[in-house]
Amino acid sequence: MYVVIFKAKTKSLDQDYFSTAARMRQLALDKYQCIEFTSAEQDGFEIALSYWHSLEDIQRWKSNAEHLAAQVIGKKNWYSSYQVEVVEVLRRYEFEQ
Repeated sequence: MYVVIFKAKTKSLDQDYFSTAARMRQLALDKYQCIEFTSAEQDGFEIALSYWHSLEDIQRWKSNAEHLAAQVIGKKNWYSSYQVEVVEVLRRYEFEQ
């Protein structure tokens, strides 16, 4: 399993941002076998974690035309900078009460 970690410094986030982010999340989950997609934004900083079965699924997601178009808009309107890391998950455990 792999996790894509997206960290960004945000500019002004408008309604288009929120609807685009929701659409991108759903597209990743529905079409590209994304296992889980979670994000949070606070004080001009965003972090998103998406979990994947394979590097091939991540690459196909990265190459999606709608995702590429959203990235162009993001660079222009929503983000002042961002960083992406692709990490292999070696162990995962959880506690739930």
